[in-house]
Amino acid sequence: METVRIGMLIPSSNTVAGPVTNRLLHGVPGVSVHYARVRVTEIALSPASDAQFAAGPMLEAASLLADAGVRLIVWNGTAGSWLGIDHDRRLCEAIERGTGIPATTSTMAILDAVRACGIRRLAIVTPYTADVNERIAAVYEGFGIRSAGAVGRGLTVNRSFADLSEDEIVRMIGEAAAMPGADGVAVVCTNMRGARAAAEAERRLKVPVVDSVAVTVGHALRLAGYGGVRPEKNRGCISAGRRRGGQGTDWPADAEVPGHCRRR
Repeated sequence: METVRIGMLIPSSNTVAGPVTNRLLHGVPGVSVHYARVRVTEIALSPASDAQFAAGPMLEAASLLADAGVRLIVWNGTAGSWLGIDHDRRLCEAIERGTGIPATTSTMAILDAVRACGIRRLAIVTPYTADVNERIAAVYEGFGIRSAGAVGRGLTVNRSFADLSEDEIVRMIGEAAAMPGADGVAVVCTNMRGARAAAEAERRLKVPVVDSVAVTVGHALRLAGYGGVRPEKNRGCISAGRRRGGQGTDWPADAEVPGHCRRR
């Protein structure tokens, strides 16, 4: 069986995405994930913060992943959720031009999963400040996903996001799910320990809960063409794209469905 190699770009200060991805894929045959880092230390709506997500360092890191013969390159970060999906599309196109390898992002995975789950009014859980959360809501509303509100922690130092405990994240998800009109929740940050928390909260609350890292894993497996056994323990990440009609269904007529950049 040929090994499906997936390359992931992660923020330099992120200590969650890699270990959680490896845990979710533990025991899954025929797939391996390989990582490269780009310097990201804070999240804010500022020129200095935005500059961390410039294409240059991403492309350099992607070129190193290409040396490993990966089938897909994933930006395992959610910056497109506030910088805009066009930022992620341009990044994917640049990676593909430079490496010849398709690319995708966590924001694309989140949007696909939210719509596949049939969520129409989304509450988000983040570690971010209120202005970042408002920007995320605006970006998502551009894709027909209405905002029910946000539960944040007002943090800006990326490394500190990982200090939020799973128990606290479960409580945050519960608070978000209780917002008027919310019919689903998304944990929008790949440096929050949201995978287990999302699965637990979903069981308790009986509403769809999307976690950034988990859905990125499932999205990457599908786009890389992985045909092996999917890990059942993270149902939300692997099966979200199959719950209600499959990936990319029922998008607004004037919106492009997010996805990876395909070879032309």
